[in-house]
Amino acid sequence: MSEHLRPDEIAEWRPPWQREEGAPARADTPADEPVGDTDEYARAVAVVPQQAEDEPEDQVIDTVPVPEDVDLGAVLEAILMIAEEPLTEEFLSAVLERPRSQVRETLGRLSAEYTGDGRGFDLRRQAGGWRFYTRADYAQYVERFVTDGASARLTKAALETLAVVAYRQPVTRGRISAIRGVNCDGVIRTLLARGLVEECGTDPDSTATLYRTTTLFLEKIGLDSVDQLPELAPFLPDDVTDIEEDEQR
Repeated sequence: MSEHLRPDEIAEWRPPWQREEGAPARADTPADEPVGDTDEYARAVAVVPQQAEDEPEDQVIDTVPVPEDVDLGAVLEAILMIAEEPLTEEFLSAVLERPRSQVRETLGRLSAEYTGDGRGFDLRRQAGGWRFYTRADYAQYVERFVTDGASARLTKAALETLAVVAYRQPVTRGRISAIRGVNCDGVIRTLLARGLVEECGTDPDSTATLYRTTTLFLEKIGLDSVDQLPELAPFLPDDVTDIEEDEQR
């Protein structure tokens, strides 16, 4: 310290800039005043910036556009490599501050390049956004690696239930059971656990839970939205009266 004080005098020590002319170094210094070497205190203040009283606690950080000399394709690859779900063109355009048309063109070019080079991965637009996927030609090998010999296929009952949810969503368990003719509670739990269906509110009349398909469902079947599901009529039997009556019960 700049002044040699006894331990019992340190708490009363006052730095030079707070002393009146001719005043001693010791005084009744408030607890929040700096105590110790003035040079050390000055350095600490310089390192830790003080927040203005009227400055908001949460600052909005402006996004930095991708410079023209930086490869936009490489930036998109880096982002999509860690994406856990499909990213929309609008989102990528806003984050990178590049025109949406430029982002769309770059994504399409990358996808074509991967296909032309015969890469083991693919860049596809599904479920409303873009994401990397393994190429379908090598699906059997990837499945063998992921499942380690275990079956990852859905049972017939699960597929039937999933189809009912997909075409009649939002739909209740009771309506699903009426259409299939059997209780579907166990199958619904399986589909929920696999992330293929999700709860989406309650029915206003019966207060029963409603279910719908998820984004993961669209990814698995390779569609952008449920509007792209094939027409169901060609797959129905000629006489569907019994099905309609069961559904209305």
